[in-house]
Amino acid sequence: MKIPPVKGTRDFYPPEMAVRNRITDGWRQASLRSGFEEYDGPIFEHLQMYQIKSGDEIVEQLFSLQDRGGRDLAIRPEITPTLARMVNQRINTLARPIKWFSMPRLCRAERPQKGRLREFFQWNLDIIGEPSPLADAEVIFATVDYLRSVGLTANDVKVRLSSRRLLASVLGRIGIPPDQLQPLYALLDKKPKLPGEVFAEMLAQQVPDVGVARKINAFMDLREVGGIAALAGADAELEQAQAELAQVLGYLTTMGVAEFCLFDPGIVRGLAYYTGVVFEVHDAVGDLRAICGGGRYDNLLADFGGPQLTATGMGMGDCVLEILLREKGLFKDGQFGKALDYFVACVPRFATEAGRCPQEEAVRLTAEIRRHGLRAEFSYKAGGLGKKLKEAADSGAARCIIIGDELPTQQKLAVKDLATGQQELVDYEAFLAGISCKK
Repeated sequence: MKIPPVKGTRDFYPPEMAVRNRITDGWRQASLRSGFEEYDGPIFEHLQMYQIKSGDEIVEQLFSLQDRGGRDLAIRPEITPTLARMVNQRINTLARPIKWFSMPRLCRAERPQKGRLREFFQWNLDIIGEPSPLADAEVIFATVDYLRSVGLTANDVKVRLSSRRLLASVLGRIGIPPDQLQPLYALLDKKPKLPGEVFAEMLAQQVPDVGVARKINAFMDLREVGGIAALAGADAELEQAQAELAQVLGYLTTMGVAEFCLFDPGIVRGLAYYTGVVFEVHDAVGDLRAICGGGRYDNLLADFGGPQLTATGMGMGDCVLEILLREKGLFKDGQFGKALDYFVACVPRFATEAGRCPQEEAVRLTAEIRRHGLRAEFSYKAGGLGKKLKEAADSGAARCIIIGDELPTQQKLAVKDLATGQQELVDYEAFLAGISCKK
């Protein structure tokens, strides 16, 4: 009986694994370029951790279990609670700001659909202990830095920024009571995904006052920060929220990524723990789910029993990202297959009366190349030169070394460049010295 993979999960055969590694290697390099340090945590945690952050409704969205001691546990659907727990445990020994990144495997018990699976990988960047808007800008810059590194341009993706603090100020000034803000956030967050008439009906249920509802819609349609005061008036809180957002946008200009960024008050981020600037990255056309999202969350560590410490961060899943990269022609099937520096071909016709085994010479030379830190392979099977050259080309090797009894005896190697077809005889010791210099 053949057993299929669980719905919403993926098997990573070598070609798929190569794509996954290409994505995660890029995430890691972008993180390191911006000075982030890598961390990780356990694949499961106490269920209560996720309830603290997202409420009891999160239980329906994750895989939970009880261990033999009767403890309620959950496979991690995100890593931010783990981050908060880990930071709180060593809060007095960690230098600030804390700039960490991670690339965990996560699981969520939801209906699989395009760009959303039950198991996926997520790149997370977080800066803790730095209240400056520059920290928000740096998280966004590192995000854009990665997207640029894989070939995406400002015509392909946009970072849409807003502010929960700004939204709360505007809604308060136009008459929304504080106790109605959170359910309204959740509705506004769904606006881009709902037909206009459906959203209007749902908004009318939460905000019966037609004039207030009209102002909410007008605010959501703004594209310039400067137009907010004319819509909702101004006070100290609103002005401060506007100033913070303007500072973030200013830093992004200084960092050279302004063309990727725009103000969009429709970016709400439904989770309750966001407290300041929020953002999402979308494909420019808007056909896909958000590629990533994040923002400032200044209360999370305190919610987990730690100090009141500012924080900002983002998360990017691999599923939507890979779809976009394939749609743009930046990732193609077979593009990131096995790549070797050398393929060592043992060709029988080089055998001489000395009776030495050319296969042993091939194995010896391959091991020596590997010892010098380069990628090398040999064939397990005998065959003619044409067959070996094809095998070398199929392996993705850059060069093929043709070896047999004659060449090692003469202290020469035949090295063929598989891209140009050029071949040269190279002194054996000179070749080894040359690859040693490449380490």
